[in-house]
Amino acid sequence: MIRPLLSALLLSTATPLLADVPKVATDIAPVHGLVSRVMDGVGSPTLIIGPSASPHHYAMRPSEARALQEADMVIWVGEELTPWFGDRIATLAPEALSLDLIHAPGTVLLDVRKAMIFAAADDHDEHDEHDEHDEHDHGYDEDKAHSDDHSHEDDHADAHDDHGHSHEGTDPHAWLLVENARAWTRHIAVALTKADPDNAATYASNADAAIAELEALEAEMKSVLTIQNAPGFIVFHDAYQYFEEGVGLRAVAALSGSDAADPGPAHIRAVQDLIETENVGCAFTEPQFDTRRLDTVLEGTKAKPGVLDPIGRSIETGPGFYPALIRQLGASMAECLNS
Repeated sequence: MIRPLLSALLLSTATPLLADVPKVATDIAPVHGLVSRVMDGVGSPTLIIGPSASPHHYAMRPSEARALQEADMVIWVGEELTPWFGDRIATLAPEALSLDLIHAPGTVLLDVRKAMIFAAADDHDEHDEHDEHDEHDHGYDEDKAHSDDHSHEDDHADAHDDHGHSHEGTDPHAWLLVENARAWTRHIAVALTKADPDNAATYASNADAAIAELEALEAEMKSVLTIQNAPGFIVFHDAYQYFEEGVGLRAVAALSGSDAADPGPAHIRAVQDLIETENVGCAFTEPQFDTRRLDTVLEGTKAKPGVLDPIGRSIETGPGFYPALIRQLGASMAECLNS
């Protein structure tokens, strides 16, 4: 277990708050929550993509574009999740510091699952082997974190067939692994300190407290989701691989790939067949998408519907957002799998 030592690494002398605290813009609500926790008592970041919308396909409102344009710093998951957002940063906030968290050192990364029927896949080939960005080196790499080099762009181009899935690249839903949230909290605090050294002590103290909370959250979720003889479950789109990794469960299939592209009829039939042949007890929809296709798949089966929300539509934004999101996911999954 890696223990944060930001108080020792950053300035530890309390200083008055600056009137010109950096204006920070974030992409999605989970990132906004992590940043809000570190900035608590100093300032509040701006959320660009509200939790009622999918970040995969989004058009910014004029007010959101203005908020991005006014930002001194932009903290976001990365173009693996929102390739369009990097272009908006380059156009609207070219002078802002850009911290794309998915490339931060210490981030555990998982490859996109190549087949949307996971029950037939080799666990070791497609799930257990994952890439890490120097997991044991937790120093902040400013050049890497702020780089505008998007050399991975070709690696993450979407490729779809009748089964509606991506064939290669990094799964972008990395915020759903609490271990990543801990690593990101460190990098957020150090980035804020570099931009606003007068408030370093507050950023460090907040980050240390947040990381301790996240360590307790990891243990809590493993306890909540320790389910004897748990039935299989299906997810609406392949967004939960990191959450599954953290709690030791695994979906048997997804209706759509990690980019939420529409599934083809052959894949829909394959999922229907899977429900008949596997012990599938639950199928989870999402509030950000039209889930009528999944309703059709479940018609006449014994699988119970549930709801998983990877963005936290019903959760109040702010410093307590991220733990509330993970607890909500765990409670929703446990309720369906235990019933």
